[in-house]
Amino acid sequence: MIILGIDPGYAIIGWGVLEYKNNHFRVIDYGAITTNAGQYFPLRLSIIYNELNQIIHKYKPQVMSIEKIFYNSNAKTVIDVSQARGVITLAAFENRLEFAEYTPLQVKQSVVGYGRADKKQVQEMTRTILGLSKVPKPDDTADALAMAICHGHSAGSLLSQTKGRKW
Repeated sequence: MIILGIDPGYAIIGWGVLEYKNNHFRVIDYGAITTNAGQYFPLRLSIIYNELNQIIHKYKPQVMSIEKIFYNSNAKTVIDVSQARGVITLAAFENRLEFAEYTPLQVKQSVVGYGRADKKQVQEMTRTILGLSKVPKPDDTADALAMAICHGHSAGSLLSQTKGRKW
């Protein structure tokens, strides 16, 4: 199974493509889509959508694993991230990718084994699980790889049957 993990945002969108086969992960590629703060917001959404489509067409994943948005103290930020997440979801739909959502707690539990793990613990375990020499940067990229790992770990469980969405 080829999994595309996504850490949604609008300034930096982390992405990671992993192959999960026989309980082992193989890194295919990872990176970040970036947009500039001064750009017209609809243009930023267009950049996200177009670059994500290029990634999907290049690596041909079967599933997109994405973090559920949680509300923090900044309503404008959550609204803008939600808009970016909308174009990300549209790209998954239009490319007929299975779509799975996980909370940060679920990702931490899956990757570290502890739902209250801090960001550095998740990043270090992601590095270890994938056999990387260093934690991928920016942090959003490491988070996207953790999303893909989470889906791989839960793909055969009942959790994925309740989380995955096939169009």
